[in-house]
Amino acid sequence: MTAPRATCCGPAVKSLTHTLRFIWRHPVTRGHRARATLDYLRWQVGARLVPGPVVAPYVGDTRLVVEPGMTGATGNLYVGLHEFEDMAFVLHLLREGELFADVGANVGSYTVLAAGAARARAISFEPIPGTFAHLRRNIAVNALEERVDARCAGVGARAETLTFTSDRDTTNQVVRPGDDTHGPTVEVPVVRLDDALAGRVPTVLKVDVEGFEGEVLDGASATLSSPDLQGLVIELAPGRGYDVSDLHARIVAHGLTAVRYAPFERALTPVPAPREGHGNALYVRDLDAARARVAAAPRFRVKEILL
Repeated sequence: MTAPRATCCGPAVKSLTHTLRFIWRHPVTRGHRARATLDYLRWQVGARLVPGPVVAPYVGDTRLVVEPGMTGATGNLYVGLHEFEDMAFVLHLLREGELFADVGANVGSYTVLAAGAARARAISFEPIPGTFAHLRRNIAVNALEERVDARCAGVGARAETLTFTSDRDTTNQVVRPGDDTHGPTVEVPVVRLDDALAGRVPTVLKVDVEGFEGEVLDGASATLSSPDLQGLVIELAPGRGYDVSDLHARIVAHGLTAVRYAPFERALTPVPAPREGHGNALYVRDLDAARARVAAAPRFRVKEILL
């Protein structure tokens, strides 16, 4: 018996519904749903008619080079800031000339946000050579070469060479012993963050390494304990092979406080633990100082709004 047509198209319809729900519920596009939906449809049609890279407006005067299949980057195309609270936290906490460290930079959404929009300096680590090329492209299109130190390397507990998957877009990860891995892999040099920074301390550190977060922390004790580190964005998600509560406790032991951020209100609220299922967790060193920083930050153009 021939399967019903709806069954064949089920996954595509589910994906479309999920994406449109994300766009319509996003804080940046909530009052501009028709425009956001048109942007999404225009991208979907255009990407099929003329496949390839597109230079798209980002935050303020910055731009991102986006291609079909770039999950996070295309999210920024649809809604301005794909990870709204977390990206706004970085944007409002940083100041011109300060240092931002981007561990797991991917194609550079956070790097361009920090070095381009906030005009900070950045040191960015992306281990996958193909993705690193896209990171370098986004640095170049924004003329940020003098403000960004981009390194094709992983970050971990020790200097070594590890195997990474290389065909999973934003979810490439270290291949651990016993992993049942299919698809291409690549050998990548890995550095300790404390060693790579060579005594410098970022004002804000972002870590998104698909389950390798604990190892990054192991190699970043001096950075995490420094009073000059004001903010941390780190992916702490269930199912990554570590205990979220354990990593949270380790971060707190370095003198950092978990917070939630409401970007429109510029409000930082302390919380006992990261919000379950949210993905990224936010931390600050000094709550009062961080509150003063975000309150005094300039406003940035994101899509049709000033944030």
